Amino acid sequence: MKSKTLNKIDIKIPALSQNESLARQILCSFASQLDPTVEEIGDLRVIISEAVTNCVVHAYRLASTPGYIYISAELFENRSVKIRIRDTGCGIEDIEKCMQPFYTTDPAGERGGMGFPIMKELSDKFKVASILKKGTTITLYKKFGA
Repeated sequence: MKSKTLNKIDIKIPALSQNESLARQILCSFASQLDPTVEEIGDLRVIISEAVTNCVVHAYRLASTPGYIYISAELFENRSVKIRIRDTGCGIEDIEKCMQPFYTTDPAGERGGMGFPIMKELSDKFKVASILKKGTTITLYKKFGA
């Protein structure tokens, strides 16, 4: 049986590095309605930071102007949150390869390649869907008090 939705938000922000902290603050404040522990909110902060940073660094790297990041979050009665972070950028050619630790598509090799592995480890459920030249969607679930 699916848990009842308690609250939901949708936001759209420019894919700029300074908006990573904004997204993190909004989503963590929103999730605080479920009374998570300090450790749980810390995990959520890391997940959000990694997901938004991926959009900023990778999704629009070939674009002449930054695109947007679309974020939706839903709180459930069973003390869980579902977060979806989506871009309309270049997409990911090989999701499985991108899930491998230390793999990066950064031609300069300055990125650590740990974003997806970290997000997956800290989430209770984690999914990446992508279409080349259309964008990528990260969907995650985090249950508090599990």
